[in-house]
Amino acid sequence: MPVSRTVAISIAAPAFNEAANIAAAVTEWREYLEAHPAIGAWEIVVCDDGSTDATRAILEDLLEGCPGLVVVGFHRNRGAGAAIAAAIAATRLDWVVLLDSDGQFPIANLDSFLGPLRDGAGSAFSGARIRKADGLAYRWGSAASGAVSNVLHGTRYRDFNSIFKVVYGPLFRALPLESGGMNCSTEITARVAELGHTWVEIPIEHRERGGGRRGWRFWRGACDRALFVGYLGYRRWLLRRRVLRAPAVPEELAVIVRPGALEET
Repeated sequence: MPVSRTVAISIAAPAFNEAANIAAAVTEWREYLEAHPAIGAWEIVVCDDGSTDATRAILEDLLEGCPGLVVVGFHRNRGAGAAIAAAIAATRLDWVVLLDSDGQFPIANLDSFLGPLRDGAGSAFSGARIRKADGLAYRWGSAASGAVSNVLHGTRYRDFNSIFKVVYGPLFRALPLESGGMNCSTEITARVAELGHTWVEIPIEHRERGGGRRGWRFWRGACDRALFVGYLGYRRWLLRRRVLRAPAVPEELAVIVRPGALEET
């Protein structure tokens, strides 16, 4: 990765019925990006996943005071995986930071990543949650699926399922993501590993949701996670047997700085 004095950052985030959190999240991100001396060009890309509350209206209002904000969205809910993929695809800068819009991951976590980014220490970085603020059932489920994923992929990552990712833009935008639900962070970890990249894990803070509630049910989500982890493991086996081939990733993609604009899909 290139060595640079400043880092060009795109934040990518999904949002579904986050009216209680989205304004505070975008404001926190903007203030951090504007003030940090190690950050050069920046943008914030939020994909509204067909929200039925005021999330879309709040984002439209935020566009006026934040020229670095880009909003894309769906008319109907398509799932967190689709929203994450759309947000990533809409980014244009050198490094993409993947976040939730519920306030659980403070943007100040990025402080620990900027040094390695500027030094060109890797192409994929992941935030390892030291103390997860989720309930016991969610923590247990994440630990179990992470352990199985590590076995299936021959890795030893502390937090396989963390959504807090910082990935080289051309690599991130080229990933063929398939997840339609809450398993996209697990898929991203697996896909990058499939391409031969090693994740650099950095400890991060994880806090409780700023407001509202989760948009998915625990037992349905747990079942879907188990099925998806099994699918990724089977895919990994097919890749190792060369029944499937890993997708090629382009070395470079164009970098374009854009004003914010609302897009509908």
